[in-house]
Amino acid sequence: MPEYDWSKFTKRISVKAPVETIYEAWTTQDGLEDWFLRLAQFTTPDGNIRERDDFVQKDDRYKWLWHGWPDETVEFGLILKTNGKDLVQFSFAATCTVTVSIKKEQGETIVELSQEHIPLDESSKVKYHLGCMEGWTFYLANLKSIMEGGVDLRNKNVKLAQLVNA
Repeated sequence: MPEYDWSKFTKRISVKAPVETIYEAWTTQDGLEDWFLRLAQFTTPDGNIRERDDFVQKDDRYKWLWHGWPDETVEFGLILKTNGKDLVQFSFAATCTVTVSIKKEQGETIVELSQEHIPLDESSKVKYHLGCMEGWTFYLANLKSIMEGGVDLRNKNVKLAQLVNA
């Protein structure tokens, strides 16, 4: 049996929605706030804040806040790559890179998320491998829920802690 690779993971989910709709959900402020974040603010390289329905572009910077968490829990990062149709890549969680690709397989739309460059110390294995994998699994399920039925599974009460949906 090969040794487990703690430096990366990949999660996949089928979503009954067009590739274009899912891409917009990952690459606009409005889209991300529908299923993932409380705030998804993007700033262009020249310092302008993108409009809510503008697609992110390579070298945009982001500020993200989550429902169920105070404003002190904030993620800042950089958009590393977009292709305008089915791929976005961004920095995340200290040293990590997240790549989201949307594709058709066997007549289904598949969202594939990979997180790489996870440090190999014990704390990072727990926080950025196990913790992020749990978080991404929930948020991918919430994306599917929103896209297929409109039910938002996120906890939005900051007074409730240690929930899988926050």
